[in-house]
Amino acid sequence: MSGSIEAAAPAQLRPTRVRYCIIALIFIITSLNYADRSTFSIAGASASAELGLDAVQTGFILSAFAWAYSLAQIPGGALLDRFGTRPIYIAAIGTWSFFTVLQGFAGFILGATVVTQLFLLRFLVGLCEAPSFPGNARIVAAWFPARERGTASAIFNSAQYFSLVAFAPLMGWVVHEWGWRAVFFVMGGLGLMAMGAFAAFIREPVRHKWANRAEIDLIREGGGLVEPVSRTEAREPTFTWNNIRQLLTSRMMIGVYLGQYCINVLTYFFVTWFPIYLVKDRGFNILEAGFVAALPALCGFVGGVAGGVMSDMLLARTGSITTARKAPLLAGMLLASLIMVAARVESQVGVVLLMSLAFFGKGVASLGWAVMSDVAPRKLAGLAGGVFNTFGNAAGIVTPIVVGILVAQAGSFDTALIFVGAHCLLTIVAYFVVVQKLERLELAA
Repeated sequence: MSGSIEAAAPAQLRPTRVRYCIIALIFIITSLNYADRSTFSIAGASASAELGLDAVQTGFILSAFAWAYSLAQIPGGALLDRFGTRPIYIAAIGTWSFFTVLQGFAGFILGATVVTQLFLLRFLVGLCEAPSFPGNARIVAAWFPARERGTASAIFNSAQYFSLVAFAPLMGWVVHEWGWRAVFFVMGGLGLMAMGAFAAFIREPVRHKWANRAEIDLIREGGGLVEPVSRTEAREPTFTWNNIRQLLTSRMMIGVYLGQYCINVLTYFFVTWFPIYLVKDRGFNILEAGFVAALPALCGFVGGVAGGVMSDMLLARTGSITTARKAPLLAGMLLASLIMVAARVESQVGVVLLMSLAFFGKGVASLGWAVMSDVAPRKLAGLAGGVFNTFGNAAGIVTPIVVGILVAQAGSFDTALIFVGAHCLLTIVAYFVVVQKLERLELAA
């Protein structure tokens, strides 16, 4: 009997691996998050034909999400700090899924034109999704020691690429089989199911019934914020001008914010203009462009996971967060800058290869959320993440407009590709000249 007790003791000391289940669920929810953003992009052609929308009205509707999402980042982050990640995230998933479902009823809602209805509903989806990425960063900061944080952040960040590969075909099939309205019902329904899964499973480490003491100690000793913010701290408002000032006057934080903006210039080029570039400049037909556009997304997904793993391996070897985060970023952005070479390549195969390498490099370099988990002040993790995502998604407003102007002026995408590639190099300047050392920001009294 005593022998069996002694044999069982070592197993009880082994850390559980609840944190891996946590990040897997966050990956799935973030994939749905990105899919819900693109529902109208998939349904738009059929919806426009049925509802009589012209190109200008369709573009107006598509823009609604980005404006709301950017504007709501700082308030969303402040809500996370004030009320905690779990209740705000649950509310966010439920509300954005609800407004996704409502888009399927566009044209039947009385009191407004169909354009107004769709614009407002898309705007509300963007508003409600705002806390998601700052919330992801808070969850990673709580559940993962520093040496695993790069991989964990890369996993949830790579959901943006996985979503295009996994859900775009599903949504296209739904539209084909049941019409454009069905895609909003299906994706909204999946989101409501995800809300239930989040509510059932996500807790702080010290409050999670499946996480044993060994796992909690492992996370705590590695710098994870396993204890929730105290009620006294939570009652203190984080969205104050003094807090904003400290975030915006820190040289390190300014560099991180600038770097995220520049990285997202490449992201939004692929999201908005890349298929058009393939058709207009490279001679692909629409069907071919759809398949070709998926290749960079796959490469971005692989690069994103690879960059996180590489970063954590470097951290284990060097013990330096600065080296571990900056080295993959440098390699990835140098690779991504190859997008400029595409302006001088004639071969279709060569262009696709260069674009795939560029998006792979962008994925490797996408460690911004890991950096935020490393450097954000403990009491301002949500607010700092909100400011970070505001800067990043401002690129979603600027890039499509600037690229359109450059293409109109040049008659081709050559100068636009140089514009995008230059931002890859500017990202390196932001992290290696402006940021310098990465460390958790301490707030002044």
